[in-house]
Formats: sequence, C-alpha cells, structure tokens
Amino acid sequence: MTTVPVDCQYCTASLLGKKYVLKDDNPYCVPCYDQIFSNHCEECKEPIESDSKDLCYKDRHWHEGCFKCTKCNRSLVEKPFAAKDERLLCTECYSSECSSRCFHCKRTIMPGSRKMEFKGNYWHETCFVCEHCREPIGTKPLISKESGNYCVLCFEKEFAHYCNFCKKVITSGGVTFHDQLWHKECFLCSGCRKELFEEEFMSRDDYPFCLDCYDHLFAKKCAACSKSITGLKGAKFICFQDRQWHSECFNCGKCSVSLVGEGFLTQNKEIFCRKCGSGVDTDI
Repeated sequence: MTTVPVDCQYCTASLLGKKYVLKDDNPYCVPCYDQIFSNHCEECKEPIESDSKDLCYKDRHWHEGCFKCTKCNRSLVEKPFAAKDERLLCTECYSSECSSRCFHCKRTIMPGSRKMEFKGNYWHETCFVCEHCREPIGTKPLISKESGNYCVLCFEKEFAHYCNFCKKVITSGGVTFHDQLWHKECFLCSGCRKELFEEEFMSRDDYPFCLDCYDHLFAKKCAACSKSITGLKGAKFICFQDRQWHSECFNCGKCSVSLVGEGFLTQNKEIFCRKCGSGVDTDI
C-alpha cells in the first residue's frame, strides 16, 4: 500500500491535490523545491525551476533558452560546441577565433580534424605534401628547403649530392676537395686511412694525405737540417740544382748569414756567401 504524502517537508503546507517533488524520499511543494534545490543559470543567474529543462556542462547549468554561443548568440542545444576561457562557442565561432590556419591554403583547421605541425606552422593533413611528388608527407621523414618540404626520395632525386667515396647521399655538411664531395667520415688519408676532416692535409696526384704520410712518402728534405719541407701555411723554401732548403736554413756554411735573395758560392755540398767563398775553391 502506497503512503500519500500530506505535508511539504519544508513549509509544512498540505500537498493534497497539489504537485510536489520528492527529494531523498521527502516531499516538497514546487515553490519550496525551486527555492531550496534549483540550480542557477550561468547566463541569466535566475533559478532553473523544476518545470524547466536544466542543461549541464562541467558542473555549470543553463536554461534551455540561455544555452547559446557567447559570440554569435545562436542556440547550442543539441549542437556541437567548444569551450574557451569558460565561454561556450559554436564550432564556427571557435574555429574563427581559436583554431590554427593552414600554412598552405590559409583556411581554418577545424577542431577535431588532424593537423600537421612543422617549424611552428600548421597544415591540414592533405595540404602537408611533398613539393615535388605532391604526396602527403604525414609523419614520414622529410627534408626542408627554401622552396618547400620534400620526402626523402624526391629530395635525393632533385637535390642530393653523392659522396665520391661511398656513393651514398650527403644530406648535410660534407667536404669538398677538387670539386668533388665526401661525407666528413669518408674523407680519409690515402695512406693511413685516418679521417682528415678539420685536419691539415696535403695533396699528391689529386689524392689527399695526412701530414705524416705525405712527409714520409713525398716530402723533400732540407739539405741543412734534414727535416721535411712541406710548404704548409705559405712557408718558403729554396731550390738549387737537386737540393732544397728551408728559407731559414739557407745560410752561409761559414758565417751563417742568410743567403735568401743574395748571391752565393758552392763547394761540394756547402754554400757560402761571396765574402766567405772568396777564400775557398768554389763552384759557380
């Protein structure tokens, strides 16, 4: 047998023949229920009475007629919407105000659609394509130039240089020697095979050699000090017949005066200034 409520739980007024609302199994007349339990509308700040539809989003409440886009004032009831800084916006207003624009076509990238980001710019997925083959790049590796973005295959076909040693693509950097390119790690001494990148080296018959190998294999020896003559950094040397000297070693064998740019006399393997050589039998 059902017990019929008699009085309002709050104001104790009789509920016989009247509308009432049960809350936690307690009866309330409609005015008392609205006063005590109704939510207040975010827009108009008025209570949302029991005979009105209460629309709720993230613990905030609206009358059905107040649930509108804060920018264009169109109703959002049963329509997609987005929130920005606690404001409700229809998808069109949200897109124009908040969404990124495609770097290629300049159109809005709609909320929920996939967008690609590269170097601080955004693209529609279908606009982010290789500049050459026009195929979507997506998340595949790419190489960027001033003229656009390229998939690796097209970049290699259009722009890439190939290493003179390993014949593979040089994607960045590299070493140029006699108008040919090498990977840094492929530019090696032709003698001992050590890397020459950022090292001093010498060339012989269009082949690069480290200083040690060049010295050992090809360098002339100074007739005075017997050390190698490399000519590095603009160093000067003197040649006479089949002999060579460092410029600082080209001195009179008797008084040690420099003979660079001066006349000299020779006797066997010795060289003399004119003064010292005048007292000995010399060769002209």
